Amino acid sequence: MDYASIIIPFVGGLGMFIYGMQIMASGLENAAGNKMKKLLEALTRNKFLGVLLGAFITAVIQSSSATTVMVVGFVNAGIMNLTQAMGVIMGANVGTTITGWLVSSAEWAEFLNPTKLAPIAIILGVVVMLTGKRKSSKDMSSIIVGFGLLFVGISSMSSAVSPLKDVEAFCNLFVKLGGNPFLGILVGAGVTAIIQSSSASVGILQSLAAAGLVPFNAAIYIIMGQNIGTCVTAMLSSMGTKKNAKTAALMHLLFNIIGTVIFSVIAIAFFTIVNPAWSHGSITQTQISTVHTIFNITTTVLLFPISDWIIKLAKKIGRVHDETPKAGTVSLDDRMLQTPSIALQATISEVGRMGEVVKGTLVSAKDVLFTLNPEDIMKLKEDESLVDTLCSGVTEYAIKITSLQISEKEHTQAARLLQIVNDIERISDYCENISEYAEELAEKKLHFSDMGQAELKEMIEVCFDSYNYAIESFIEGDREKALKVVEKETKADDMEIQLRSKHIKRLTNNQCNTEAGIVFLDMLVCLERISDHARNIAEEVLEHSA
Repeated sequence: MDYASIIIPFVGGLGMFIYGMQIMASGLENAAGNKMKKLLEALTRNKFLGVLLGAFITAVIQSSSATTVMVVGFVNAGIMNLTQAMGVIMGANVGTTITGWLVSSAEWAEFLNPTKLAPIAIILGVVVMLTGKRKSSKDMSSIIVGFGLLFVGISSMSSAVSPLKDVEAFCNLFVKLGGNPFLGILVGAGVTAIIQSSSASVGILQSLAAAGLVPFNAAIYIIMGQNIGTCVTAMLSSMGTKKNAKTAALMHLLFNIIGTVIFSVIAIAFFTIVNPAWSHGSITQTQISTVHTIFNITTTVLLFPISDWIIKLAKKIGRVHDETPKAGTVSLDDRMLQTPSIALQATISEVGRMGEVVKGTLVSAKDVLFTLNPEDIMKLKEDESLVDTLCSGVTEYAIKITSLQISEKEHTQAARLLQIVNDIERISDYCENISEYAEELAEKKLHFSDMGQAELKEMIEVCFDSYNYAIESFIEGDREKALKVVEKETKADDMEIQLRSKHIKRLTNNQCNTEAGIVFLDMLVCLERISDHARNIAEEVLEHSA
């Protein structure tokens, strides 16, 4: 037999299957981006919502491996705790069954027969791609073309291996896998680990089943092995991460191993005692999809109540405790870039956190200007350095997002975030300037007059309120608070002119120290600039929400 004529079309079909799966997932992801953002926000609520999120994202991106890699990134960044990660991991196992049903649909829905539908889907998708001008049309074309290529790939694989049903040695190999559960699980895990996709691995098994090559019992054990093999990607991804992230990957492995052990015992008992004859019958593509779905859903239902125990076991094996990200650590991870819409939402959250950090810096700046405490002055400078680190990390990450294949709206949003980060960082710089003014006053033992202090405190309150409203409007998407910023900034501009005029008169009348007076005037400029940057943030919010 000419094995080259089997291997080459099979490998080509596998490549087309994986490529079709990827471009279909890309189109689905772009179309469902906003929904994924909302689900990410819901993650903080409970584990069950995490299961729904994991199932949804995996169904969209067509890969439980990619979802769990992303989870490792979330945990490593400190955005997701291990309890939330456990929910998403369980959901990912459910979501990955979608691809199998797409493939098997050719059996239970005749109109989806690959030989009839795939060419039509591809040409239809290409027509939409060439004629559609809107972004939504491009996304739809990707979904349709990917759908068609997926079916062409599976059809090519099935046709390529069809001659093997007459090869006794090959058929005996699957009989042996069915008679040895451990070997069947090992093969399923090994193939999935090599190609880094359980969906593709299930597709390969279905193509062999379509050719009548796979006994029922062998398929069961291979499917369970595939669930273990898909953990390899996340385990590799966790290398070089924090211990908590390694624990998340270990949780995924433990969850699938426990599920496999439970179902292996049930399968062995069924094929040995209940219905031995069924084990030797050929399995269909639809039956593979059914078994795969039952296995993953049942495992999730059974293990959900004891998921906290799995987390504790993973922690014990990994010898870790929950970690809280340090204040100066940028809570973003490159693994999240696999799903740009979620990476963008994570960046928005991080910009909000950066804004909250600067809120505290402003409070410190207000106090230090009047207390002139050397330790507080030094702490303020350290806080500004911390903000610089955050700014650098967030900016670098946002730039990475802009280089990905994202929608025009998401690209605009990323650019908007870069501008807001710059405004927040500039406000932090002005806080450092305030610390320098305080240091100068302390060194020269200078003090503002009572009137000067009162005026400065009033100006500080207006400008700091402006910033607080700006950050709140950004985090909450609140137009009303953004409008308050504009109102406060206008007031700060008027106050700066009035207070400058009053202070110059005091200097002229020798009512205050000249050196302290110069610092006072510099402070007015500094505070007015803070309100200017706060207004910039508010205007971005107003423009985005218009």
